[in-house]
Amino acid sequence: MSAVFERRLFTAEEFHRMGEAGILGREDRIELIDGELVNMAPIGKVHASRVNRLDRLLQRAVGEDVLVWVQSPISLPPRSEPQPDIALLRARPDDYASALPVAADVLLVIEVADSSLAYDRDVKLGLYARHGIPECWILDIEHRKLQIYREPTLEGYRATLEPGPADPISPQAAEEIVLRVDDLYAGLDS
Repeated sequence: MSAVFERRLFTAEEFHRMGEAGILGREDRIELIDGELVNMAPIGKVHASRVNRLDRLLQRAVGEDVLVWVQSPISLPPRSEPQPDIALLRARPDDYASALPVAADVLLVIEVADSSLAYDRDVKLGLYARHGIPECWILDIEHRKLQIYREPTLEGYRATLEPGPADPISPQAAEEIVLRVDDLYAGLDS
């Protein structure tokens, strides 16, 4: 007789209860993806510098109607709570103190990918598309490229752009923000 193993998937509510019970602590870098608890890679110095650079560039460029959300969770019920490196959200008076942002609040997610490129592209990108997040950028540190994904469907994003280093880039939902790919990598060679 052979044993049958079945994976146990968690809901976002169960994930939060694990935190409240002390099973998962503040120091644990775990996100909930399609019901599975996923250990996030440690943040290296180049990754941290790019997240901070993006945060600084976006903070300068956004108006009062947009909130820059840094390495914080987004609720994608019932079984996902990813923590993108950066998200641009519709601003709310409470800055999301009463409830985490959901897909309808998200204008753009940005994943900074160094050791996580395959995971960001093969797992998280599809998750964002299935939940209708309108735009996702993946900043590929190793190859110094930016991949822009738009037009979400249940199967993935229909449109993919890869702007050149000097090309202007703007999120579709916040066209007042204009950056260049070179801006995102500035300071890495010094």
